[in-house]
Order: sequence, then structure tokens, then C-alpha cells
Amino acid sequence: MVALREAPAPGRLLEWAVSAATLPGQAESGDLHFVKGLRQRVLLAVVDGLGHGDEAAVAARAAVAALEHSADEPVAALLARCHEELKKTRGAAINLVSVDAKEDTLTWVGVGNVAGVLIGASGGGREGLITRAGVVGLHLPPLRSVTLPVARGATLILATDGVRGSFTEDLSSGGSPHRTAQEILDRHWKGTDDALVLVARYLGAGK
Repeated sequence: MVALREAPAPGRLLEWAVSAATLPGQAESGDLHFVKGLRQRVLLAVVDGLGHGDEAAVAARAAVAALEHSADEPVAALLARCHEELKKTRGAAINLVSVDAKEDTLTWVGVGNVAGVLIGASGGGREGLITRAGVVGLHLPPLRSVTLPVARGATLILATDGVRGSFTEDLSSGGSPHRTAQEILDRHWKGTDDALVLVARYLGAGK
């Protein structure tokens, strides 16, 4: 089953869409997303509960709840908080990104097998968001967030490991977040795991 949702973040700092698929035979997905507007900042995350099925979904929901409760914290501290909350679960891979419209920057930190790429406006330039090996809730490596400048029109793509990593080689420029998320899922879902793609385009403050 494939679901697609698209919405502007509060304050229209971003336009974003998510496309997701649940492994056939499972009642719910262990892959979840999180998007929250915070004044002139937006927090985004992709969470992949380890494995699939009910226990993976429990881990993913616990991570999303921790993100919602402590969204104002810096991303590295927030990921460490998720680690504490997930210790009674099977754990998760998480990519966590904060977009600051006041400074026109993107700050991210990630652990586990989740992919991320930042594409410049008009398709110019790509920056991979490299995650650290580990599992949030089980083994947390030393965390160091990375900050990059982000221009209006830049596109952020986050994907769980149910999506083939080769999706970054097959990206068309200029499509809406809705279209891009759906195309990635249609072309690159492995079909052997839950999958989720989050696409966000930066609009900047006042847009």
C-alpha cells in the first residue's frame, strides 16, 4: 500500500511531500516522518524502526513522540534524547534536519542506514548528508552536527533504506516535492521492506 501526502510547513518556510509504502502483509509501517515549524525554523526527520512490523512501528512512534516533545533542542541533543527514549525498543535509524530561515542554513545529524541529499536551486550542486554507523536506542556513536548554507529553491530529500540508494542518480530537476517523492518511490522501492521518501523545497522567510 502506498500513501502520499503533501503540505506546507507552518509559516511557508518549506513546501514538502512524503511518499511511503508498507511491506505487503504488515498492518503498519515502521518508517515514519516528522515535520514541525518552529518560528523561523523547521525541524524534519525520517525515522526507520529496525526491521519491519509491529515492533519497528513501536520504535518509530517512540522517536516521533520524543521529537515532538523536545523539538526546540539542537539536533544533536535531540537525537541523543531519542536514543534514551528508544532504549526499551528495538531501535531505529534517524536522519534529523533543522532548516533555519533566519540564517539560511541547514543543520543535520544522522545515525543508521537512512539517506539524505541536498540539491541546490535549479538542480545545481549536490551535498550528501552522511550518517554515522549505529542504531538509535541501542548503540549511539559520538554525534557531531553539520551546518550548510541553503539557498531558496534548494531541495532536501530524505529516504529510508527500503529505497535503493541509487535514487540519487535518477533525480529530475524542477519537479514539485509531490512529484519527486512519488517518482522516487515508484522507481526505487525495493519491495522487501517498508519505505519512505520525504522531499522538502526551501522557500525562505516571507515566501
